[in-house]
Amino acid sequence: MRIHESATNIKAIFKRELSGYFSSPVAYVFIVIFLLLLGFFTFYVSNFFEMGQADLRSFFSWHPWVYLLMIPALAMRLWAEERRLGTIELILTFPVSITDAIIGKFLAAWVFVGVSLFFTFPMVLTVIYLGEPDIGAILCAYVGSFLMAGAFLSVGVMTSSLTKSQVISFIVAVVICLFFVLAGFPPVTNAMSDWAPLWLINLISKTSFLFHFISIERGVLDLRDVLYYVSVIFFMLFLNGLVIRNRSAS
Repeated sequence: MRIHESATNIKAIFKRELSGYFSSPVAYVFIVIFLLLLGFFTFYVSNFFEMGQADLRSFFSWHPWVYLLMIPALAMRLWAEERRLGTIELILTFPVSITDAIIGKFLAAWVFVGVSLFFTFPMVLTVIYLGEPDIGAILCAYVGSFLMAGAFLSVGVMTSSLTKSQVISFIVAVVICLFFVLAGFPPVTNAMSDWAPLWLINLISKTSFLFHFISIERGVLDLRDVLYYVSVIFFMLFLNGLVIRNRSAS
């Protein structure tokens, strides 16, 4: 009975949040900027056509860096705006648990990111037109990218609950996400090899979004990589719940 009630609440919040995205011009601006950035980096910075390869490695290699800026911007309003307007207290008076509200908001934002990712399908059509790409590897990379986007988003949702200021939420989320990216960035790990033992470098690398995305991007969907992203999402949403409960109690 409780599970059914919880699912109903999550569904109601999910629909409210998702319709809120598409009733606002900000959502369409987000999608356009997202596509423009990925297109710019892929075609002009990575010289996609000059590479002469019918694959999307250069396209997916930019996803962590585009997410680093775009997803904290998407997530910064989720709780910060509710706190600024005072509507968070109103939500907490409804017969909806904090967990239901967090999951509903997160899933709506994650689906919205998934829709944005879907609109990159012309890239797939382009490589199919140019050659005979490995479709399985491309689909695997999309799954990895979507999971990684969820991890970025969970960090942004958590920082949004910490403050009324969307700007502060954005900056804190970018800093945390930057750590999760740079921890597995080859130039950084190479620099660490001059002074840090190998076991420490490996340990820090395995906390990185980049480390787990690289193997998926190559077409290897390892369960350990999937569990890593699910664990990050679960942990950040758990912290989100602790922050909301602490503030509602005080």
